[in-house]
Amino acid sequence: MPTLWHGRFAGGPAEALQALNDSLPFDRRMFREDVAASRAHVRGLGRVGLLTDPEQAAILSALDQVEEELAAETFVFAPSDEDVHTAVERRVTELAGAAGAKLHTGRSRNDQVVTDLRLWTRRELTVLGHLVLALQTTLADRATEVGDRFLPGYTHLQQAQPVLLAHHLLAHGWSLARDVDRLVDTRRRVDVSPLGAGALAGSSLPLDPDGVAADLGFAARFENSLDAVSDRDFVAEALFVIALLGVHLSRMGEELILWASDEFGFVSLDDRFSTGSSMMPQKKNPDVAELARGKAGRLIGHLAGLLATLKGLPLTYNKDLQEDKEPLFDAVDTARLTLLAMDGMMASLEFRHDRMEAAAASPYAAATDLAELLVSAGTPFREAHAAVGDLVRRALSGEGSLADLVAADPRLGSGAAALLEPGASVRRRTTPGGAGPGPVSVQLERFAARLAADRERLGAP
Repeated sequence: MPTLWHGRFAGGPAEALQALNDSLPFDRRMFREDVAASRAHVRGLGRVGLLTDPEQAAILSALDQVEEELAAETFVFAPSDEDVHTAVERRVTELAGAAGAKLHTGRSRNDQVVTDLRLWTRRELTVLGHLVLALQTTLADRATEVGDRFLPGYTHLQQAQPVLLAHHLLAHGWSLARDVDRLVDTRRRVDVSPLGAGALAGSSLPLDPDGVAADLGFAARFENSLDAVSDRDFVAEALFVIALLGVHLSRMGEELILWASDEFGFVSLDDRFSTGSSMMPQKKNPDVAELARGKAGRLIGHLAGLLATLKGLPLTYNKDLQEDKEPLFDAVDTARLTLLAMDGMMASLEFRHDRMEAAAASPYAAATDLAELLVSAGTPFREAHAAVGDLVRRALSGEGSLADLVAADPRLGSGAAALLEPGASVRRRTTPGGAGPGPVSVQLERFAARLAADRERLGAP
């Protein structure tokens, strides 16, 4: 079959050009979107009188058959099918004859391709949002399950103050909530139909872009035909949101890698979400967490690559824009698999509360509480900080235990020494959003409400 532009050329494209130009190996996954957009386009042509009722019926019937063949993988691609759009139109023309040759009336592949991609991206952002919600729900369930168990909180990877394990788990949950918010917000800007923009300037035919946009469930149609066919902001934005989601999953994975090590021993991983060593029989490796950490670099690379592609493009369409799909498709696939695996890992791991609480039992972790006790009695904070720091220094230099030094200090005494008991410090965290039992109980309720609200915002997957 000749190319879509064969009338202008004396011969066909060189083999090297065709190999470089063809996008069918990766864009064929958009066949459902291409068929859906073609149906809406055909109905629009019928409404304005550019197709007769019999022609419209013939093309729609052919599109139904094409979709069935593609879904069943019985569709036979031709060597001339450079992309899924060409393949669909060719097969429709074979099935519907002269009527099929009218399918592309008033349409360019420029507006056709970006319409398909917007439909695909809109759906996939919703799917990813629901997978993030599933991981958040697992974190909330585990946070409820662990109750008042605690562990050390860290700054600079040094033990800082004890926190409830539930509080720590919910910290990841709230960062993921921002990812959901960004997915929803990005989807709003994706939700614009470019169909009717043509190659770049619209058409002299009486098209119905508003009706076609409504038919496809878009919230709006394009405002400027030049912008409509050249805009890939939505791809870059989707890649950014997915990359940042990947960064959050990577941070979670890094913690699980540390926690699963013998040095920490805070968690025991389920065999289903671990791997072994080909040489060392004793090994149990946190590969899911490591891959989550590694995949983040891949996602960041997709974003950087597309931005570099877009930065020098003049209006309107340039073939460079074909480079938008592979990074987006791979980013979505990568995020989907990583979310599923991390959710399974988090749901199945066993928390080693004995190791966590033993690590958090150091009396030095309550040093801030001692300083705040002095502050509550009227001591300026800087003086209180220096006084407790001096007691810590003396204890570490061997003058006595911190508890004995605190009990002997006239500013503190035996009552203050009781704050050094395991678990006493975390129970004193009472400020809103803090790490103690009271605030965490409220936080769990607020988190559950946020999950419910985000499910409603996302809608059906």
